[in-house]
Amino acid sequence: MLIPHDTRIALDTVVDLVNTAPEDGTGGARNGTPDGLADIEALYGFVRSHSLSGVGDLGRRDLRAVLEVRARFAEVFAAPDARAAADLINRLVAAAGTTPQLTDHDGYDWHVHYFAPGASVADHLAADCGMALAFMVVAGEQERLRRCEAPDCGHAFVDLSRNRSRRYCDSRTCGNRLHVAAYRARRKEAAG
Repeated sequence: MLIPHDTRIALDTVVDLVNTAPEDGTGGARNGTPDGLADIEALYGFVRSHSLSGVGDLGRRDLRAVLEVRARFAEVFAAPDARAAADLINRLVAAAGTTPQLTDHDGYDWHVHYFAPGASVADHLAADCGMALAFMVVAGEQERLRRCEAPDCGHAFVDLSRNRSRRYCDSRTCGNRLHVAAYRARRKEAAG
């Protein structure tokens, strides 16, 4: 699957945003994980770590709005089908007031920003990340928006494997941990 560079960055951003939530998107707790966006300083950290352009001073209103966008993105990952995902994405992107424009800032080649100049950080995320999610639905790849199958994890991820077979957010942690547990259970059963 060919994904443009800016779309891939936006998908990584939406995944990271969803994974700041203390729950897995279905209301279940994720292994005692604290909220990664518990305060304005954490929001500033998120903005810096994802190099979100055009973001000025942030306040409580921005934090509340970003938390709402995060909840909507979590709903997209939980959507049962493409039609439900499309409806969620359409509402999110429309509310952000998208204004597509070509740009080549900060050493990046030409790419499209979907947020209006001067948009709030929440509208920035809703527009750019929403359009990246829309790209997945348009490409017929909505089922690649997944949650980790490890029972104590639930992190969101985009399955970019060729055969759409990825089950865990990180095969080195969640995948290995579950494979080792299954191996030990088989050994114990064989020995007993």
